[in-house]
Amino acid sequence: MSSLTVTAVTKSYGATPVLTGVDLHVPEAGFTALLGPSGCGKTTLLRLIAGFDDPDSGAIEVGGRLVAGPGRSVPARRRSIGFVPQEGGLFPHLTVAGNVAFGLPRRLRRDTTRVGGLLALVGLDPALAQRSPHQLSGGQQQRVALARALAPEPSLVLLDEPFSSLDASLREETRQAVAEALAATGATAVLVTHDQAEALSMADQVAVLRGGRLVQLADPRTLYRSPRDLDVAMFVGESVVLDADVRGGAAHSVLGVLPLERPCPDGPARVLLRPEQLRLGLPGGDGPTARVRAVDFFGHDARVRLELPSGEEFSARLEGWDLPAAGQDVSVRVNGAALPFPAGAADEPALA
Repeated sequence: MSSLTVTAVTKSYGATPVLTGVDLHVPEAGFTALLGPSGCGKTTLLRLIAGFDDPDSGAIEVGGRLVAGPGRSVPARRRSIGFVPQEGGLFPHLTVAGNVAFGLPRRLRRDTTRVGGLLALVGLDPALAQRSPHQLSGGQQQRVALARALAPEPSLVLLDEPFSSLDASLREETRQAVAEALAATGATAVLVTHDQAEALSMADQVAVLRGGRLVQLADPRTLYRSPRDLDVAMFVGESVVLDADVRGGAAHSVLGVLPLERPCPDGPARVLLRPEQLRLGLPGGDGPTARVRAVDFFGHDARVRLELPSGEEFSARLEGWDLPAAGQDVSVRVNGAALPFPAGAADEPALA
């Protein structure tokens, strides 16, 4: 498998800029997720890498080979890139085996052992080889699409929101099977998604795009715990953002005096907490008193929506086995440090 390097890539459609100077490196055998809201440019970037379109400027290299750049555009079919579209894109008139073998050289298309091995690799029973795509579940179809993409042993595999149409339980099962198959082949992969949990759980590194720019590139833990600005923080997971006054290395806020995750100059600031950092107790315990406005129960955990006497609202994330009731008063304590963002600080995109 090969590395991917994107350098200063721009793309506009008419007068509308979509990408405005994107730099990205995916190491060999790495798994990178492109994460961002709709319209941020992530699918456009994937299409440029695949060769379905050409950048206006900049360069794209796969395994050190220039495939797009000044005066050069290698056709998609010659880039040795596997592509898994959002809906799988299986050919309805072909069997599962026919779909998987489609990308192979003609001399290998009748090799049932190879097709069976690819199906097993993505977690499917080789006995499904003679079924038609419509006889498969959505998750099975996505795995067949991955097997087809892996069949010609591509340098790079691109996945364009391949799990978005699946229900929750099937999505998790399919994500795991896809991740295991990619790891087993040592494939270099790029996944486009708007699902934060998907990006954080599957990728080695996550690239957050906003307004056509790459605003942060980091491993999942760093991205979640140390987002570079509040927009990234609030997009990547749930957040509790409080106004605060920083004095002597601590933030004075409505939830008390909070230690800081990193240095911050004295003065007005906003501080970030994650809902799972909040601990609830009996009224009169450590921390201010808040009233439970609602409890959203998810089984394994729950979101508890709280309101302070000042009217400020926020949520705590708790385990699902011992929860307060709506209307109950509780004390709120913060576990761990807050991440500060000085008031008026420039919101400039940066790379981790």
